[in-house]
Amino acid sequence: MSNINLNELRDRAYKTACEHGFHDKELSNEHFFCLIISRLGKAVEADRKGKRADRESFKSSYENEEPHDDANFKYCFEKYIKDTLPDELSEVVIRLLDLAGLRGISLESASEDINSEYIDDIAYMYSKFSFAEAIYIISVIPFEYYSDFSTAVNYMIFSIFALAKHLDIDLLWHIEQKMRYNELRPKLNGKKY
Repeated sequence: MSNINLNELRDRAYKTACEHGFHDKELSNEHFFCLIISRLGKAVEADRKGKRADRESFKSSYENEEPHDDANFKYCFEKYIKDTLPDELSEVVIRLLDLAGLRGISLESASEDINSEYIDDIAYMYSKFSFAEAIYIISVIPFEYYSDFSTAVNYMIFSIFALAKHLDIDLLWHIEQKMRYNELRPKLNGKKY
């Protein structure tokens, strides 16, 4: 896996969330985790429905064709990537990155683990579970075993990268596409909160 710097991604996710009004008022960690858990649920639904990103069609429709403008990117993203399993997992990580930015959490630990061989061990562990069981583990274990909030956030991000590796999903690529898509969205992404 390429050398991933989660602190840089954290800063970008947090900046975008601020620019889109997600931090205009103070909200609890529980509020943010409820939104994260809802996205994990959407990932389960995407898996149950077999919704996978069509990266090759995206590449041929956007990356290999002109123009490379925002409207064409948005159209291709929505057609080939949005609401798929990799998209939902990337959204979970982006929400965790944003929360880390909001709370000033360093993601050095998760970055080191993602860039180490430890990720192979955890990816292999996920091969022993159904997808729904893996999502349950990611949702619950960090908060049962880590009393420190920042450690739990780091472990949750790392766990999603490990699951994506097990599923042969290039999660970093999907995060970068989703971040670009989020930067093009309206305030609060057109939602109430």
